[in-house]
Amino acid sequence: MSKFIIQGGKRLEGEVKISGSKNAALPIIAATILNSGKTTLYNVPNIQDVQTMFEIVKQIGGKVTKKNNKIIIDTSKVHKYEIPEELMRKMRSSVILAGALIGKYKKAKFSYPGGCDIGSRPIDLHIKGFEKLGIQIREDHGKIECNAEEIIGNQINLDFPSVGATENIILASCLGKGTTILTNAAKEPEIEDLIKYLNKMGAKIKGAGTDRIEIIGVKKLSEISYNIMPDRIEAGTYLVAGAITGGRVKITNANPMHIEPIINKLEEANCKLNVEKNTIEIIAPKRVKAIDIKTMPYPGFPTDLQSIFAALLATGKGTSVITENIFESRYKYVQELNRMGAKIKVECRNAIIKGTKKIQGANVVSTDLRGGAALVIEALVAKGETQINNIDYILRGYEKMEEKLRQLGADIRKEE
Repeated sequence: MSKFIIQGGKRLEGEVKISGSKNAALPIIAATILNSGKTTLYNVPNIQDVQTMFEIVKQIGGKVTKKNNKIIIDTSKVHKYEIPEELMRKMRSSVILAGALIGKYKKAKFSYPGGCDIGSRPIDLHIKGFEKLGIQIREDHGKIECNAEEIIGNQINLDFPSVGATENIILASCLGKGTTILTNAAKEPEIEDLIKYLNKMGAKIKGAGTDRIEIIGVKKLSEISYNIMPDRIEAGTYLVAGAITGGRVKITNANPMHIEPIINKLEEANCKLNVEKNTIEIIAPKRVKAIDIKTMPYPGFPTDLQSIFAALLATGKGTSVITENIFESRYKYVQELNRMGAKIKVECRNAIIKGTKKIQGANVVSTDLRGGAALVIEALVAKGETQINNIDYILRGYEKMEEKLRQLGADIRKEE
C-alpha cells in the first residue's frame, strides 16, 4: 500500500494544468466498443480507474495502445461479453460497459459493481432502463445476464437523474431501432461529453445538457479521434488547495462553466477569483469565512467536492453546515479529519463544522477517493507531518497529485 507524507504550512502559489476528466473518460472508453474499430483519444487521465477500464477492454478482446499523448483503442476483435468480476468489483463505473456491449452485441453479463463505499448506489435504474428497451434480464447468484433479439426504442423516465443509468441507456439504445426518449435524465457535463463523442461517431442524439434526451437509432458508427473534457472535480480540488493555504493558484485547461457552483462558493467564502476562458486564478485570504453548502445533482453543488470543502471550512472562521443530499454514507472521512483537530459533528445528512486554527499532523487513513483527497487538503495546513495511508483510493481519481502539489510549493512525497 502506498502513502503520502506531507509537511504542512506551505503557502501554495503557481500554476497547474488540469487533467482530462475521469468521469468523462470512463464512459467514452466503454463507448469505443460501439464502432467495432479504432478510436483515438486525447487528454485521457493516467489514473488507476482508467487503467482498470483499459484492462477490461483488453480482457474482452480489445486492444489498447499508448502513443505519445494519445490512446488508440481497437475494439474490432471484441469476442467476450462478460465483464470480469474481479475488475468489476474494483470500480463502479465498469457497469457502463454493460450498456455498450448490449448496444453493440445485444448481450452482456456482469456482477454487481464495486468502488468507493459511500452509500447505497443501486443499479435498478439501469436494469429498468434496459428492460424498457426490450432487453431480457436474468439474475442468478449476484450475476446479471442481459439478452435481446433487438433493441427497440421506447419512452423511459428515470425515478432519479442517475448519471450511470443515463449513460447506460444512451449506450444501449444508440444502435437500436426507432427512437428512445429519456426523461429526468442527468445533466452533468460528462454526459454532454459522451453525447458529443457519440454524435461525432455518427449517432443521432439530441438534448445534451437537458433532462430530456432523444436517441434516434442508427445502423453503424465510425472511427474517430476525440479530445476528452477537463476534470471539473480536479479543478475544484486545486482551487480549494490554494484557498486553504491562503495561496494564489492558477489552474489551466479548465472549463469555468462546469464549476460555477464551486466558484460561487469560494467567492462566498471570501476568496477572489479571476476567471477567463479556460483558466481560473484564486487569491485566498488567510482564513476563509464560514458558508453553508447543499449537494445537488448538476448544475447544483457536486457531491464529489463535499469532503474537499469540509476540509477547507474546518480551518475557516465561524460555523459552516454541509448537507449531503446524494449519498447517505459520504461522511466516513470525518473521523480522520477530526483526528487532525477538525471539529466536525455529523447529524443525519448534515455536517456541522466549527472552524479552528488548531490542525495537527496525524497518521490517518483514506476511506474513499474524495475523502482521501480531503485529508491531503487538510494536511497542507496541518502543523507538522501528516501520513495518509491507503492512498490507492486517491490514485484512482487524481493524476500525479503529489507532483502537481509540489509544483505549487507543497511539501509532499509518496512512499510505497
